Amino acid sequence: MVTAARRQPARLPPARLTGALDEPVFQGILSAVMDRRLAPGTRLGEETLCDIYGVSRTVVRKALQRLAQMQVVEMVPHKGASVAAPTPEETREVFEARRAIEAAIVPLAIRHAQKPQIDKLRLRLAAEHQALHAQDHGRWVRLAGDFHLALAELAGNRVLTRVLHELMSRCSLIVALYEAPGDAACEHAEHAQLVDLIAQGDAATAIDLMAAHLRSLENRLSITPRAQDGDLTQALTPR
Repeated sequence: MVTAARRQPARLPPARLTGALDEPVFQGILSAVMDRRLAPGTRLGEETLCDIYGVSRTVVRKALQRLAQMQVVEMVPHKGASVAAPTPEETREVFEARRAIEAAIVPLAIRHAQKPQIDKLRLRLAAEHQALHAQDHGRWVRLAGDFHLALAELAGNRVLTRVLHELMSRCSLIVALYEAPGDAACEHAEHAQLVDLIAQGDAATAIDLMAAHLRSLENRLSITPRAQDGDLTQALTPR
């Protein structure tokens, strides 16, 4: 009786089980997009994804729905899912909104910044630096985006933080897909300068630097078509 009991583990509720199973699919596609292994517009066939990850269509669809909520994947009825392909117009609008929102965030962050908060920002910079020199582009993009979200949280305005979270979801994808190589070190240096200005309480200069920083990042983007017919299995193979 004891042996028989051990062969039948407790059943998980369906939602929890599905969530556990779809995580590798979710993380695999997200990493491949952020690491530029999947081009904008690449079709994400459910059958192929089932074969790659050895899971059911239900699990694959759950992962794709989560990615669609993050705006990393676009799902079109009767056509299926594909990697999102932000347009030049959308990119311009996202960066215009970011400049307006972050100009309001900077002085509020300075108002609330104390030594412990400054120290935490510098720890974030150290992690950025590590990812940059390890040439881990996907991780660096995520950390660079998190730096801006950390400033919003420091500002203490929940409305501004929520709006920036929504913008960053799309912006991180745009940067991951379209940023020209070789300029990440400049952005990291600008983050370090922003922390110095926040520590000094220099709101006017910090606001100007933030605006220039975001405009520079936008100008480095190269929104050009990329091949979409790559091997999905190869792109999603862990490296």
